[in-house]
Amino acid sequence: MAEAQLQLQHVQVNVAVGEAVRPLLNDISLAVAPGDFVTVLGNNGAGKSTLFNAITGDKPLAGGTVTLAGTDISRLSPEKRARLIARVFQDPKMGTAPRMSVAENLALATRRGARLTLAPRNLRGQLAAFKRLAAETGNGLDAALDKPTEQLSGGQRQALSLLMATMRRPELLLLDEHTAALDPHTSAAIMALTSQIVAREHLTCLMITHQLEDALKYGNRLIVLDAGRIVADYDQAAKAKLTQADLLQYFG
Repeated sequence: MAEAQLQLQHVQVNVAVGEAVRPLLNDISLAVAPGDFVTVLGNNGAGKSTLFNAITGDKPLAGGTVTLAGTDISRLSPEKRARLIARVFQDPKMGTAPRMSVAENLALATRRGARLTLAPRNLRGQLAAFKRLAAETGNGLDAALDKPTEQLSGGQRQALSLLMATMRRPELLLLDEHTAALDPHTSAAIMALTSQIVAREHLTCLMITHQLEDALKYGNRLIVLDAGRIVADYDQAAKAKLTQADLLQYFG
């Protein structure tokens, strides 16, 4: 069995409630193999976003460890972890610089995780490559390279966020309900683009979704959280046999 790309061991995240302590993540252990595409389900408050925040360092651990690509990152700052982890959020406005053009945002993404220098950005020399990349979205983003990002549609902006997150291949891609704010047609297009990029780049990916159809259609593994614990973990074979009715049992 291949060494896990992501491993959580006995991860605990707590929150203070008055003088008491309430667990948000309760002794979570999870191993994700390289190239796994894991869909994550659970009720509101189940711990899904807290799980992502524990991985990125935005929530401190009360116990346990997080290991990524063989390195214990549990004590690294969120900024240092961001060099290894890319995250796309639910809000299309997050993840892009609104007053910068599409091309400028893409140029910025080419330097994600790299040491900042005063070297010229050579934007003009990258335009042809950016145009080819943006054309993959199929939503006209390639014709909007000079347009400020704030003028894009929600679907275009989310597609841009996805491209930016994956231009420099991350050790881990986290998709935090990244289609939830989109209409069904646009959501389907973004999911198709997501699947294409994850497969082509052989990315290790975790995706939170409330769409049961997407949870069943995409990825090779599915986990369900409830009250800060993993209550179900389906591998590819078991997942292929699931129906939406099977998953509804976890939502009360």
